[in-house]
Amino acid sequence: MNIFKKHQWVYFKDVFFRSGVTFILLLWFLVMETVWVQSVHAKKSHTVFFEGTAHELHVYKSFGKEPGKTLLLIGGIQGDEPGGFLSADLYADFSLSKGNLIVVPRANFHSILLNKRQVNHDMNRKFAGDDSHTYETKVVAILKKLISESDMLLNLHDGSGFYAEQWISDEQNPKRYGQSIIADCEKLEVERTGKVIDLGNMARTVSGKINSRIQDPLHHFHFNNHNTRDNASIHKEQRKSATYYALYTCGIPAFGVETSKSLPLEKKVLHHNLAINAFMEELGIIPETPGINLDHPELRYLIISVNDSLPILVENQQTLFVKPGDVVMVTHIEANYSRGLTADIVGLGSINDTRKKIKIEKPTRIVARKDYDPCGSVYLSFSGGRDRFAHEVSVSGPNDSGFPYLFFNMKINGREWIFRNNDHVKLVRGDKIQIEDIITGMGDPSELIVNFKGFVGDTENNTGEDRGYVIDTKTDLWGSYSMEKKGIKYQVVVTKGRDTIGNLYVELEEPKFDYLVIETENSRKQCLVPGDIVHVRSDETVHLVDIITNVEDREDIGAYWSGPGSNRQHVKIKNALPLDILVDAKTEITGSRYRLDIQRGDDVIGSVFFQLFSGDAS
Repeated sequence: MNIFKKHQWVYFKDVFFRSGVTFILLLWFLVMETVWVQSVHAKKSHTVFFEGTAHELHVYKSFGKEPGKTLLLIGGIQGDEPGGFLSADLYADFSLSKGNLIVVPRANFHSILLNKRQVNHDMNRKFAGDDSHTYETKVVAILKKLISESDMLLNLHDGSGFYAEQWISDEQNPKRYGQSIIADCEKLEVERTGKVIDLGNMARTVSGKINSRIQDPLHHFHFNNHNTRDNASIHKEQRKSATYYALYTCGIPAFGVETSKSLPLEKKVLHHNLAINAFMEELGIIPETPGINLDHPELRYLIISVNDSLPILVENQQTLFVKPGDVVMVTHIEANYSRGLTADIVGLGSINDTRKKIKIEKPTRIVARKDYDPCGSVYLSFSGGRDRFAHEVSVSGPNDSGFPYLFFNMKINGREWIFRNNDHVKLVRGDKIQIEDIITGMGDPSELIVNFKGFVGDTENNTGEDRGYVIDTKTDLWGSYSMEKKGIKYQVVVTKGRDTIGNLYVELEEPKFDYLVIETENSRKQCLVPGDIVHVRSDETVHLVDIITNVEDREDIGAYWSGPGSNRQHVKIKNALPLDILVDAKTEITGSRYRLDIQRGDDVIGSVFFQLFSGDAS
């Protein structure tokens, strides 16, 4: 009982006795006082930072019925390490008998959505101070505050291979991280308190408890002392990490828990759990342990508002019919998980469109994701002649065959396009094409196979699924699999089981240089076609105005000047900004011929020639 409550209790006790309150009533008040104090300790909180952004940050705090030490768990600081953030997720709703937990399951949510280690910078290298204005810096500022509120930090990671003190193999050696508990030193005396933190002893004790539950010796945990401050350390970059900040700035024990990326996901999560439980035991934190749920994530429904109308419930695989230009907002995602959920309106908005107003200008779908895994879809289509509700919005089920459609959502040279089923697409060899997704009312697109015939994305496991790969039409296609075996016409086939339900045809032509435009000193412009020879004075300056080809992306086209007495030189193409192409012309030999090559990449697609003659420029 704190001082204020103690004084309050003395006051009420005195009043009760003086007023003749019975002992039973007094006892009741004492019981209620005890319950009130326990309810203060046994509480939970959930705080959301940067809500509605791709780097949304959720912080969960659980306080035990009895006070005690506070353990901070950080997962997902690097987004391609799911063992850590899925394990931390299991502790977000922990009920505790004693002690406290602060849980940040997904410190770097944006990188988790992309399944990448980092987006702008490595978030675990931002704790030493940083002037950059990125979302990583903002998140780290919050993590630092949480570290200052804690008695211990565990930073949960998945690492490469298997750590060993001595070299055993390429996968098992001192430079690997997997199955280790990392600290920045063996032991530290905190200057301001005189407290000695015996990191090595704690890590070895915890490793022993974990290893007693793991049969395979290869999977046993070991203490990995990075000796981060030592000049001879091979891990000096860790001086910018969360554990280093927690130990040397905040004076609390801090560890990196690394499971091996070589293990199955379920084992990685289990081993993280064993480590967390052992450290909780070291701190005297007593949990009321929930069960582990690793079910496959499944979307149940989305709540969607159209043009700020009353929200509509749209179930997984249903189609929402709207008008072109309608503004939709996903206000809620209901799935068999409550955390790590986002809604992505494909081709519009950003990677996380939850609670954002998005104008719909084309048929598309809303993909619901649990972390980086799609868990369901809702389709957006234009209504045509369908019956409408009062708000001019209607919903159909996934088996409604009255309005079947199929579109190809593509990127060509980084620019987004939508093609209809059976469309013919003309490209120039060397264009880069990417099949983003299929938009269809004929079922869940994740159940379809989209195969670019003549391309293999994964040579080790060729499933025929080619969505997501950037395909270079010059180097990545096999001509023998083209429709006419000549490497000109290719087919993208969409199948469901054994049935073909969609096609897209891609036809390639060779890159072609049509003409270029030059301008001489008297402002006279000339068009030159491949092979042309133009005569210019040796003291004259000529400007390159424009180059016309059949290649859509002008940045793919380069011009290169060469000739006797001069090095090959790149001439930048800037439309309406003429540049000199005759360099040091007065020093060149009269009668010499110079060449301007037009290239796409390394391939010359045409040339024009400049014949020099002597003359007076006045």
